[in-house]
Amino acid sequence: MSNRIPFQKPYASAHDLVSLLQSRGLTIADTAKAERYLEFIGYYRLSAYMYPLLQMPKEQHRYKPNTTFDQVMMLYRFDKKLRLLIFNEIEKIEVAVRSAIVNIGSDMTGNPFWMTDGSNFIDAAKFRHTMDLIDAELHRSREDFIVHFKQTYSNAYPPAWILAEVLPFGVITNIFSNIKTPRIKKSIARKFGLQVAPFESWLTIVTLTRNSCCHHARVWNKQNTIRPMLPNRMTGSWITLPTDTLRIYFDLCIIKYFLNIISPNNDMKAKVDALLSAYPSIDITAMGFPRGWESEPLWQ
Repeated sequence: MSNRIPFQKPYASAHDLVSLLQSRGLTIADTAKAERYLEFIGYYRLSAYMYPLLQMPKEQHRYKPNTTFDQVMMLYRFDKKLRLLIFNEIEKIEVAVRSAIVNIGSDMTGNPFWMTDGSNFIDAAKFRHTMDLIDAELHRSREDFIVHFKQTYSNAYPPAWILAEVLPFGVITNIFSNIKTPRIKKSIARKFGLQVAPFESWLTIVTLTRNSCCHHARVWNKQNTIRPMLPNRMTGSWITLPTDTLRIYFDLCIIKYFLNIISPNNDMKAKVDALLSAYPSIDITAMGFPRGWESEPLWQ
């Protein structure tokens, strides 16, 4: 770590940044509009969409011939719409998984309050951490049904089907991963046609992808850091073509798989087609799409 250096780059105004970009070969037809984008979106955020447009070696910060600021904004808008599409589809998965964990857990334990009963979980430290998160959410919540429960019942915590409605999806998945009884976890995973290990792995990918969308992070050509597990067997149709499991296309495949189980007549394929058709210049190979992806069993 001895080769580290102090950060010495000075702040630059939007006007100065436009001049800098022009000096690097980026064509900017409307400099006033570009300045507004840089002011209200931020140079650093937009730089992620500028990077694919740089010549090699990219360290020289020279743009490919005929590259325009409009292309940068096109990538930015495409990524925004892709995030909205993903977030909308993941919501359906969250609701279904939440419901399965609550219903199957409550039925198989015979205990409406199983989520707050430590005897149902393997790791005591993880359970205590989960309880801290639950306490914080209940203290923070102003939902009418939570207020009603507190005013009406003497129980320390609501039953699982009420409690789950105020817990973030990440907490729900942590509860699932800590369940002690294997047959409960197997029953929940089997609801989605998966074994326990790949089900947990895919829930992690769904959660991380959702978080990226919520925090307005770039998703279209980003390489993930966690490689999802591939199931040995599964109920639903899947992909057959070689695919980079760290790219957003594989995330989309995971989302589509869940949706095909939850809602067999879903329209996710049509939404993806419409988005790609609206942005024909997008390099879908950078997203991990293989040639012929449209014909995969998963997407039929």
